[in-house]
Amino acid sequence: MKKRGLDRRDFLKSAVVSGAAAASATTIATPDAAQAEQPAQTATATTEPAGYAFLNLDEAAFVEALVDHMVPADEVSPKGTDLGVNIYIDRALAGAWGKGDRLYMQGPWKLGAPSQGYQLPLTPAQLYRAGIAATNAHCHKTYGHTFDRITEAERQEILIGLSTGKITFDSGLPVRVFWTTLYQTVVEGMYSDPIYGGNRNKAGWAIIGFPGVIAVHRDHVAQYRGKPFPSKPLSIADMS
Repeated sequence: MKKRGLDRRDFLKSAVVSGAAAASATTIATPDAAQAEQPAQTATATTEPAGYAFLNLDEAAFVEALVDHMVPADEVSPKGTDLGVNIYIDRALAGAWGKGDRLYMQGPWKLGAPSQGYQLPLTPAQLYRAGIAATNAHCHKTYGHTFDRITEAERQEILIGLSTGKITFDSGLPVRVFWTTLYQTVVEGMYSDPIYGGNRNKAGWAIIGFPGVIAVHRDHVAQYRGKPFPSKPLSIADMS
């Protein structure tokens, strides 16, 4: 993949040092979405996933198309699904985070400022499910197909529309909140420890030169400043 200004991987790499900004929300009705009962499973980079714990077929197709578009295969790394970013997202949605275990979910549900954080009556998993459905509905209305079946150029238009808020959902779902969550989970899936399903073979860490869980390299900072660190990154599984 040749560089054309700021490419998609540059966009993801920049998120390592600058988190996505929180977005304001509007009040909407909670969708009738069943949550996965089983907890998220863990796996090492060498473990093949047994299937999706939360995503249904349509949602899995959306997520796979999304991560392969945002993390395309090139000379630097494999594509998003080969990195397991889709598996990370599915396990996160099926687990405690997706179920909103640490979120205050009692209301009142009022329009909040970006600095006030998450202000929805939806768990992250419910938000993800409703957002995928709303995005697919917009894609079908605009292009005649769901997100996974439109062209690469059309997908790029959709993602730009989500990130800038130019797209609005007929359901009233806050687009910017959905995009922030979507973007956050893709970045996490690329750079988290492989034990959580993403960053397979530590390829995400290799791209940015991250040494892994042994983060005690104070004595090496001056010696290797501006130079590649010679050791391969170590994951949690490597230390067990």
